[in-house]
Amino acid sequence: MVAGVDLEAVLEELRRLRARVPQLTGALTAGVDGLVVAHDTPGVDPEGLAALTAASLGVAVRVADATGNGDFRELLVRGEHGYVATYAAGRTAVLTLLAQDRVNVGRLHLEGRRSATRLGELLDAAEAAARTAGPAAPAARTPPARTRTPRAPRATAADARAATDS
Repeated sequence: MVAGVDLEAVLEELRRLRARVPQLTGALTAGVDGLVVAHDTPGVDPEGLAALTAASLGVAVRVADATGNGDFRELLVRGEHGYVATYAAGRTAVLTLLAQDRVNVGRLHLEGRRSATRLGELLDAAEAAARTAGPAAPAARTPPARTRTPRAPRATAADARAATDS
């Protein structure tokens, strides 16, 4: 996703968030393209969750746009056993939180929004730094050694007729 991201800083923010909201069972930062940036999601496949987040994000963005409610900010899904909350984190990422059903939803939103803002600042700064640094020079590639086996000349239709005539 973003080159040059300080993954340890992102992970530390996810850990602090889980410490502030004890009912969180997981936290994931992903690009809007569905690729994992960092995660703290014990027992949950982070790649699958990131892909599902990207899919639900696509729908949420379209709903917000179609209803005239502006840019996407957050999405909350309540299941029988808990919550999944997704927050915009900068221009190209999202923060997805998994929480128990007994979580204080107001606290979840408060802390989730704060962390999403911090993560967005980290990720946007890393993206800007990567953009100003320009594209990385491609590593010099040595072409693979090729050996050429000479081929026998192709038989033509005239050759085939001559062979059958004799």
